[in-house]
Amino acid sequence: MASRTACFGSARPLTTRVCRRSLVTRASAGSARPQRKRPEYIPNRIDDPNYVRVFDTTLRDGEQSPGATLTSKEKMEIAKQLQKLGVDVIEAGFPIASPDDFEAVRSIAMEVGNNVDADGYVPAICGLSRSREADLERAWDAVRHARHPRVHVFLATSPIHMEHKLRMTPDQVIRQAVESVKHLRSLGCKDIEFSPEDATRSHPTFLYEVLAEVIKAGATTLNIPDTTGWSLPHEFQVLRGLITDLRANVHGANDVIFSTHCQNDLGLSTANSLAGAMGGARQVECTINGIGERAGNASLEEIVMAIALRGERQLGGLWTGINPVHIAVTSKMVCDYSGMPVQPHKAIVGANAFAHESGIHQDGMLKSRDTYEIMTPESIGLARASGVGLVLGKHSGRHALSTRLAELGYGDLPAERVAELFRRFKDLADKKKDIADEDLLALVQDGVHQPEAVWALGDLQVVCGSMGLPTATVKLIGPDGLPRVAAGMGTGPVDAAYKAIDSLVRVPARLVDYSMNGVTEGIEALAVTRVIQA
Repeated sequence: MASRTACFGSARPLTTRVCRRSLVTRASAGSARPQRKRPEYIPNRIDDPNYVRVFDTTLRDGEQSPGATLTSKEKMEIAKQLQKLGVDVIEAGFPIASPDDFEAVRSIAMEVGNNVDADGYVPAICGLSRSREADLERAWDAVRHARHPRVHVFLATSPIHMEHKLRMTPDQVIRQAVESVKHLRSLGCKDIEFSPEDATRSHPTFLYEVLAEVIKAGATTLNIPDTTGWSLPHEFQVLRGLITDLRANVHGANDVIFSTHCQNDLGLSTANSLAGAMGGARQVECTINGIGERAGNASLEEIVMAIALRGERQLGGLWTGINPVHIAVTSKMVCDYSGMPVQPHKAIVGANAFAHESGIHQDGMLKSRDTYEIMTPESIGLARASGVGLVLGKHSGRHALSTRLAELGYGDLPAERVAELFRRFKDLADKKKDIADEDLLALVQDGVHQPEAVWALGDLQVVCGSMGLPTATVKLIGPDGLPRVAAGMGTGPVDAAYKAIDSLVRVPARLVDYSMNGVTEGIEALAVTRVIQA
């Protein structure tokens, strides 16, 4: 252990410089794909033993964050962005959950799941399912039109889940797990992922037995979920022993991929995911910004950048197919659509991730960026505020706008969409001197949020203060194109405005949540306001 620590300390500066340079080169080139060609997608094996598949579950597990509901249109936009990012598998949803979820998964499977690029890359599209025939069939129906369709079936294996939730014996659990995999095979599904829910609190002997049986039944990926965020990194690295034993004793175990899914209840999800990869897992499950149930999931950007910076030397040569220059745009898109802001000190994508306030740090940064930065903002697609480059304003033309949009990851927008954005850009430029990247991203992503309007807002006037009840006067343009005006009083200006609106549209609504987040800075700043009604 002592020699390993000494080695780590001596190698660190060199590793940082080498890795940082390769990332900056990739970011500057703006390449759409990583420099190494990713292995061909085969459900039950990866030809490169050091390649780690990135399984993104933002659209499924991430959406389970309280208040993070996404529309079908938002899910499609995120799925397209995940393909730009280069994820290997997109878990698009839980098809049995609702008709809308089924349609969203099906649409993503048909569109994104068949959008093969020039290098032959297209993400696999996955649907989650319980171990019930109706669920399995619904999930398969949702994803089967993708080029690489996958169904992810789960069944709990820990004593506490079997006794209190499932009310099943261990033998019943094994039988149901096997029957689920066989049923999917009978439907024609050849890419089957099985998750023993709460695996890290399961008895090791029983976990081994369940995994052995589903391998024999035809599962192609075995996922080890740390469902409650219970594990420590050294426990996940022991995964190597489980994998070795299965491959030595179970026929077919050499033809499956092992995976990790780590929750963040103890703040260890990224560390546990990396430990699992070091232990032999060649798929990591994660979400953008780490969103998910309770304390969230392993963060895609943290795992990817850790592997990009440390994978070659400290992580045994591990690498992924992710193109990190799309990380910043993807993070902001998920943040805006989900309504879940990223905390300023969040690793990689937080507002302070590349900020330096201490005088000592600033002095070092001015002398050499390597003193306090192990990666650059450019490497994840952020432009450093340097006063160099295009400054967009009221005199900028469409070509300048298109160029900057391409640099931000939106180079494939259709011409009519660019024309609409240019019109809105000009309107904003008349009100602001300079247009920042955040302004452009807000304009692009705002269009996804807007449903087809039945009623349109004409004018709004609010009066509130320390004397009297807040009042609001609202003018709406109705479906017939005629204006209607109403006033309302409430406990606050938003409540008053909605009461006035309710009196016109006659659709009662309850305000569940109201939040406002600044998008840009200064007296002419833009803000995103999120209102949730029930």
